Amino acid sequence: RTEFILPKGGNNGIALRTPANGRPAQDGFEIQVIDSDGYNAAHAKSPLKEYQYHGSLYNLIGAKHGYLRPVGTWNYEEIEVRGNHITVTLNGTKILDVDTDKIDRSKFNPKTLPKGLDRTSGFIGFAGHNDPVGFRSFKVKRL
Repeated sequence: RTEFILPKGGNNGIALRTPANGRPAQDGFEIQVIDSDGYNAAHAKSPLKEYQYHGSLYNLIGAKHGYLRPVGTWNYEEIEVRGNHITVTLNGTKILDVDTDKIDRSKFNPKTLPKGLDRTSGFIGFAGHNDPVGFRSFKVKRL
């Protein structure tokens, strides 16, 4: 569980099951933390893909869009990982509910498929992009 605040167009991520010296989106997997609308407004020629919106399992599965609070306002998010079942709840609304065992991997480029899908452990961290994204009350509980 965490609270976060985004600047306009701000981009970060929460890394899961990442090896100590790994790259979150490639060697583990990442839940996207981004001001989706602000990013799209600033990058109109190359808007986000479905799997890049806030709360998405980055590079794989898109989350429901439209539940972020306005830029500069604190958001509350809970990410739950039970085995290969991942849920993301943003400000009280479940925006992602996926079982990674049920992902049809043949639909994805094997070179971009996150290795974290096959990992059963690893580190939790931030996948920053030098944007001033704020986090507070970051809590981790083993389930």
